[in-house]
Amino acid sequence: MNTSTPPSITYLPSEDVARICADLPLVDIVQDTLLGFARKEAGLTPEAALRWTTPTGASARSLILPGWSGSSYGCKIINASLGNHRFGLPRAAGLIVLNDPETARPVCVMEGGRISALRTAGVSVAAVRAVRDTAGVTSVALLGCGRQAEVHLELLEAACPDLAEVLLHDQDGARAREFAAEWGAGRPDVAVTVVDRAREAVERARLTIAVTTTTEPYVELDWVPAGATFVNVSLDDATESLLLGCDRLFVDNWDLVAEDDHRLLGVLARAGRVTGPGETAPENGRAVDADLPTLLSGGPGRPVGAEERVVINPFGMGVHDIAVAAAVHAKALELGLGLSLPH
Repeated sequence: MNTSTPPSITYLPSEDVARICADLPLVDIVQDTLLGFARKEAGLTPEAALRWTTPTGASARSLILPGWSGSSYGCKIINASLGNHRFGLPRAAGLIVLNDPETARPVCVMEGGRISALRTAGVSVAAVRAVRDTAGVTSVALLGCGRQAEVHLELLEAACPDLAEVLLHDQDGARAREFAAEWGAGRPDVAVTVVDRAREAVERARLTIAVTTTTEPYVELDWVPAGATFVNVSLDDATESLLLGCDRLFVDNWDLVAEDDHRLLGVLARAGRVTGPGETAPENGRAVDADLPTLLSGGPGRPVGAEERVVINPFGMGVHDIAVAAAVHAKALELGLGLSLPH
């Protein structure tokens, strides 16, 4: 039997990943992956979740999200602790592993926190582009002023050329003010305002991105102006009144939402109050209008009205991490970046 020495594994640290991601068309990669998912040229399997309470009493979890896109296969391991701010650390960190499509051996391991944050923001922007003319978005509210707020604004700047106002709210007012000072520096054409109440931020913006760590819904339907879009990134900010009462409701993947028993939309689905795209709406409930792959591919459904209130509820699909990581790996090979590790 012939044997050969297994090839080495490439490790890409955070510095290399960030350098490469800065030059990638991230929103387009995410959008192409959603379209590929609709054509069954990309896919995922159920995620695995491990949850625990840390020795200092914080909620922590580890998620494993396998996926494939085109000829790229792998998984993301993303961990988070709500107590990390006490140690000056980001809430989430992780790794992405890419596998050889023929031998299934791991060929690349890279820092995954940056990619996870960017693909999340990329999904938000791709979804907003599908329902609104982003050139007309002049005001954006961010609920939460952590890493996700930073990367969302990074991508929104390019997508919204007439952005004139950014409204910031965080339960930690000092963090919001620090974020405002840092992000607003060098951007004299954008008014950056910290507001004390989340409701004020939502009421004043045409686009709200919720990127908090809350587990208690608080954004009500009557906070959202007519014609505004609410992106429920952190999944527990929108209340039942907003999820059931908005004019249009879109998800990235209905199966992931329906299988979840932690987030409100999944709870409502399990209770029979929300049904999937194309299904009959239950009495005193609603059906999801469409998933993002269908929406982006021009599937069934009427156009979003200018005065309709839209909620986008992106649960998070590991397939995006694999697609972005594959692009990062390809560029790293081209540039000769990364550390070679023996098997």
